Amino acid sequence: MIYISTGIVALIIIGYLFSRKQKVPDLGVGTNELDTLLIQHVAFYKKLSDTDKKSFLSRASDFLSYVRIEGVGLTPEPLDRALVAASAIIPIFAFEGWRYPNITNVILYPDTFNQEFQYEGADRNTLGMVGTGAMNGQMLLSQKGLRAGFSADDGHNTGIHEFVHLLDKTDGNTDGKPEYLLDEHHLTPWVRLMHREMQRIASGKSDIDAYAMTNEAEFFAVISEYFFEKPAKLKEKHPELYELLEEMFNGNRNEE
Repeated sequence: MIYISTGIVALIIIGYLFSRKQKVPDLGVGTNELDTLLIQHVAFYKKLSDTDKKSFLSRASDFLSYVRIEGVGLTPEPLDRALVAASAIIPIFAFEGWRYPNITNVILYPDTFNQEFQYEGADRNTLGMVGTGAMNGQMLLSQKGLRAGFSADDGHNTGIHEFVHLLDKTDGNTDGKPEYLLDEHHLTPWVRLMHREMQRIASGKSDIDAYAMTNEAEFFAVISEYFFEKPAKLKEKHPELYELLEEMFNGNRNEE
């Protein structure tokens, strides 16, 4: 979910974050423990070669060194840090040396929350938000949603979803048209495929989650979850979408 922050609560969170001493954060998890947690909980990591595991582990540790992970109503555990880092690195793994320029903090909530950042009571249906405006650089995630994304074999992953929004935002617009990932030659076919598939979802002829119909940015994030969680199934059912996503996320790697 993309969120444009307003209201007093956003200012309270900002004040809390910046009242802390700004220093390089403790990773909160050692390298050996991080490796163990990734093997146990992240299928993407487990399938990598030993060489690629070493690279992924290094980049996950690097991510944890420049992004602070906070908790509201909870204390982040090593597993949470490992899963946040995995969510961040999976979409950019083919881009060697690349860092997110648009995030400084990830704030974990125990469960779903609402737009007033309340995680108790009614009307709580948000699993993740990427901040803009006064909340630029912040990401809010449900701990429950984060963990479920790596434990359930259903093609959904909240963490990956939100970090794809950040990747989409790199060109200045969170619009489902990732100019950073696609050249002009591929962008028009991508937009055409998006709109065609959104129509198929609306008519009940697609297995892609209906949330993808929200807008183009959400379509890109939802289909990216599918790509990383169920690549073989996506390739079988949606070969054209798969081909363009493969070009986006693995094009540079395939050229090596």
